[in-house]
Amino acid sequence: MTKSKNSNLHKARKLKCDEFYTTLSDIEKELKHYKDYFRDKIVLCNCDDPRISNFFKYFSYNFEFLGLKKLITTCYKNQQIDLFTQHIDEKAIYLEYIGDKNDNRVPDSNEGDIKNLKGDGDFRSKECIELLKEADVVVSNPPFSLWREYMAQLIEYEKQFLIVGSLNAVTYKEIFPLIKDNKIWLGHNNGAKEFNNNVGNIVKFGNIGWFTNLETKKRYEDLILYKKYYGNEAEYPKYDNYDAINIDKTKDIPCDYYSNMGVPISFLDKYNPEQFEISALGNSRENFTPNKDYINPKKHTKDDRIVNGNAINCVLTIETDKKPYGIVYYTSNNSKYLVPPYARILIKRKTNI
Repeated sequence: MTKSKNSNLHKARKLKCDEFYTTLSDIEKELKHYKDYFRDKIVLCNCDDPRISNFFKYFSYNFEFLGLKKLITTCYKNQQIDLFTQHIDEKAIYLEYIGDKNDNRVPDSNEGDIKNLKGDGDFRSKECIELLKEADVVVSNPPFSLWREYMAQLIEYEKQFLIVGSLNAVTYKEIFPLIKDNKIWLGHNNGAKEFNNNVGNIVKFGNIGWFTNLETKKRYEDLILYKKYYGNEAEYPKYDNYDAINIDKTKDIPCDYYSNMGVPISFLDKYNPEQFEISALGNSRENFTPNKDYINPKKHTKDDRIVNGNAINCVLTIETDKKPYGIVYYTSNNSKYLVPPYARILIKRKTNI
């Protein structure tokens, strides 16, 4: 993952400018794996402009094929049924669609029941929560800046869901325990994605995933392991402050190692809970306990500045004899050169398979 690929996402989060619309092709590619979950269900898209949203388009055009009971879409501060949200209205509308009425298999403009909301359509408002209670499955692309709150609401109301979010969300202190406890997991198609914004531009984000609690066959596919640890130990350095080996790429997980391993967060795209056990997140003392503390640590930046380095005591760390160049590294009174890999998830192979 590079900064350039994700600069749009960081900027959106910082500026709270997160009105982005998932493309229809991405929706179709993901939703085809969940067909059986929608029969006789009420689907709620609660961060979506009625009729403009591609989530509405997908579910309304496939309403009969999926066997839906009802489709509900709501948006934030918008009363224009056929326009992207401009956030210029203090109140909002929502749309209920219950299927084709004239047998042309197309959701015509007069077939949706448009209703006024008393408030602005915020998914946290009382009237939107009532719609949430009515729904069986929630499918949407929630605002990046409110993603934690959105997920917390879905969990609180025990809803089935399939939503879009930054893959970095797996490192959030509110989200990782849900991943670890197998309450939520990644969907099928994760990685770089393009979005439409509300002024008609295409914006690309490099680290986007589908988060869900809907079961799929993919979730139980074994990751094929072919590399070996024993005889190739040099390829798998041990952390200096935790009893585990470091693995830079998921494909390099060894087939003959059953102790602790630190793997990149992209591992979750291949995670099978019957093959692996997730034990901790290696970038916060809230999730793991280092077996070593560094005394008077200093951080050496890429531009050769030296600043406080206490953060090294909260992450998995690799010690090296060689001075690193071109990257951030750390030193301390009781170590050589310290390099923390990007966020790692600590896992173990299960032995009962």
